[in-house]
Amino acid sequence: MTPNLFSLQGKTVLVTGGNGGLGLAMAQGLKQAGAQVIVTGRNPEKNAAIPKGPNSPDLVVSMEVYDENAVEQTIAQVVEKFGGLNILINNAGLGKRSVVTDLPLEVWEATVHVNLTGAFLCSKHAARAMKAAEKGGKIINIGSVYSLAGVPNGVAYGATKHGIVGLTRSMAVELGVHNIQVNAILPGFCETEMTQHLKSSPSFDFIRRKTPAGRWGKPDDMVGAAVFLAGAGSDFVTGASLVVDGGYSITDRPLYD
Repeated sequence: MTPNLFSLQGKTVLVTGGNGGLGLAMAQGLKQAGAQVIVTGRNPEKNAAIPKGPNSPDLVVSMEVYDENAVEQTIAQVVEKFGGLNILINNAGLGKRSVVTDLPLEVWEATVHVNLTGAFLCSKHAARAMKAAEKGGKIINIGSVYSLAGVPNGVAYGATKHGIVGLTRSMAVELGVHNIQVNAILPGFCETEMTQHLKSSPSFDFIRRKTPAGRWGKPDDMVGAAVFLAGAGSDFVTGASLVVDGGYSITDRPLYD
């Protein structure tokens, strides 16, 4: 019985922003756990560059998560091709640094569109498909450690990631009656293409020293949380935010010299 709690055999998963970084690592991990995996990405070149192998996605779709027509069509395509949709991971995200007094309105709106409106729209249409199938489902929203604290020079990112937690809890309350669990993963600092520029900055070593695990996260560190929240092992878990940050958010000072 226990292994079945973490098996995704026969399940279909849609991962937004799944063409690189944390999204691709989770997609590959879910595939390895037995799921049929569809990923979306806005960049056709990154979509085409996804490595081929036994854990490659079954389908890659170019899609803007804040385009409701595109979202609706993509989910309809998934349901038709794979016979349903069991799990949605809202991973697509955008983050640009700017202090609030200098933040252009268009950057604020673009961040809200991708990080929050995109998660809402994908959840809306995925939940419709799950309700119609009457087999329950899982929605996993990807937040951040900045869902828990203020972020310097990143007011739009911080606001949307706080919003992800509120969206998660509200949808968990609404969708529980349909046996749809909604949870969030809050990643800490991970080494990805988006954070490469920090390697030459004093922030990189400060983050390592403040993290009880003594290192930055890697994309694969998110896989266990994703498999748990996608599988039967989390059937009585909903509205939760699972922090995966090596302990960064619970410490108030550097721990290592």
